[in-house]
Amino acid sequence: MMKRRVVITGLGSINPLGHNIMETWQNAKEGKNGIDYIRRISTDEIDVKIAGEVKDFDFSEYLGRKPYRRLDRFTHLALKATDEAMDDSELNPESLDLDRCGVYYSSGIGGLETIAEEEDKAKNKGYNRLSPFFIPKAIINLAAGNIAIKYGFKGMATASVTACASATNTIGDAFRAIRDGYLDVAISGGSEASITPLGLSGFKVMQALSKSEDPKIASRPFDKHRDGFVMGEGAGTIILEAYEHAKKRGANIHAELVGYGSTSDAFHITSPDSDGNGARKCMQQALKDGDVSLESVQHINAHGTSTPLNDKVESFAIRNLFQAHTDKIHVHSTKSMMGHLLGASGAVESVMTVLAVKNDFVPQTLNLTTPDPECDLNFTKNEGVRTVVDHALCNSFGFGGHNATLVFKKWRDENER
Repeated sequence: MMKRRVVITGLGSINPLGHNIMETWQNAKEGKNGIDYIRRISTDEIDVKIAGEVKDFDFSEYLGRKPYRRLDRFTHLALKATDEAMDDSELNPESLDLDRCGVYYSSGIGGLETIAEEEDKAKNKGYNRLSPFFIPKAIINLAAGNIAIKYGFKGMATASVTACASATNTIGDAFRAIRDGYLDVAISGGSEASITPLGLSGFKVMQALSKSEDPKIASRPFDKHRDGFVMGEGAGTIILEAYEHAKKRGANIHAELVGYGSTSDAFHITSPDSDGNGARKCMQQALKDGDVSLESVQHINAHGTSTPLNDKVESFAIRNLFQAHTDKIHVHSTKSMMGHLLGASGAVESVMTVLAVKNDFVPQTLNLTTPDPECDLNFTKNEGVRTVVDHALCNSFGFGGHNATLVFKKWRDENER
């Protein structure tokens, strides 16, 4: 069977930089920082005081009181981002073959807030007082399930869980399902809402979080003085569609998804392999999958967590793969602006990568004032860069050694390919 082209016809996001795509992209272009002091929960009993929160959005008003109470925050975020992406795509479920429409939507942790609240309730009031919605609120696949129910998509509905690579793997899996002819349309992406005392403290005791208490500079990927990541939350949704299906309905196409790679370090539960071979092979695999040469890549949205080892290893892997072409690639870390959205990071960063390709603009990487000599890449520091972006990579790496890379291409119609 001939592999089909897969295009992106809808984008949606809610994250620390904005409640929608337009706001997010404008703030990214202006180099704004979405990280601040935590406001939504009390930090009196925990040491972590800053995070990338979604601010000033009332989900009870947006969803309605009953759905709001029956869903965890990570699903609230997923539904909001997906509503925007579906509106952007102008897909009408009533005109679709719903059996050929799927939902690939993930989270790294799922309903952590619900789990913590229900455990406290059980200990204080007894286990018979648990909410009957506890399990449906908490389990990771229920973001995908609720999205499928809302839009009536009856093809495969699934959630790949690979820690911080979750959303990128999930988008890649959706891409393959369409390319190989199993689906015509897929809602894909990821959501995370782990800014809770339990989530923050769990990462803190691992010594994974930045020790800085200054939200303006705490997230500083690839900087010599980086000391850990800042937790973020949010969701990103991408509507993937078979090109012929999109063409037939006259859809607006943002970009093309052409390649996907996924490997495992098979090395350590939290640390990347220091030789970077897993990350390098993942990028190499994605480029081969999309028939894209090394010299055709102009931009990489790096995983760029702001942790000492990850940034160093990713930099090494990029230079090891691209060799002489490395210095021509504009490298950006979205996490410098939003913090680390864990399992949702690949979804929001894929949205940002698509916008960079579409608009020929790469946002700056904040707080990169003293570049680490061991991270010797062409970073977009100080200001964003207006440049032609025909091909771009989006990298995600997760605990357990999971690596995932997507390759996005500027949209060309069938006569220009």
